[in-house]
Amino acid sequence: MAVTDEAIEKIKAMIVSGALRPGDRLPKESELAAELGLSRNSLREAVRALSLIRILDVRQGDGTYVTSLDPQLLLEALSFVVDFHRDDTVLEFLAVRRILEPAATAMAATRISEQQLDALSSQLDKLGPDPSVEELVECDLDFHRGIASASGNSVLCSLLESLSGPTTRARVRRGLTQEDTVARTLREHRAILSALRDRDAEAARSWATVHIASVEQWLRSTL
Repeated sequence: MAVTDEAIEKIKAMIVSGALRPGDRLPKESELAAELGLSRNSLREAVRALSLIRILDVRQGDGTYVTSLDPQLLLEALSFVVDFHRDDTVLEFLAVRRILEPAATAMAATRISEQQLDALSSQLDKLGPDPSVEELVECDLDFHRGIASASGNSVLCSLLESLSGPTTRARVRRGLTQEDTVARTLREHRAILSALRDRDAEAARSWATVHIASVEQWLRSTL
């Protein structure tokens, strides 16, 4: 094992065991290096690596702290990696979305508040019957983001947020090239919203599946 990897594993073990908890300040570099049997250089590299993936927070002049370890914070690293996707992997991202998004929508059906439902409805009303493709895609992202948030599962919400990026370009291209995209998308959004208002988890799941599958089907036909 590389020296830096060993240092990372030792800091990870301290966090996993509870020796270091969210918000805790790490001991001084010299003290921690001695405690873990590491060189200060390898410890420094490990701290730098763990700060990049939001495990540690290096505050100049103050010290190094364990972050909140909140799922949304930790999954920011996934968003960064996902941004390097190739166009030929978009279908794979859509396939994962087709698994997760309907599940989140079904969960939201039993948990979403009337205020959240009204906000989603107002969002669609504000969009109007003939939005531009860019407006439609932006609304689509916000619409699904709101539903994922209402699922009450922060990990699922963060995963879906990470996966939405690679499919955005495909959705814009579909809107520009497929004649009925705008009307179809609005119709499917309304159907999902209606199922959520009815607290019908299975109908909400089904409509979310149809909604994502329609993008996937179009993309397959164009590749």
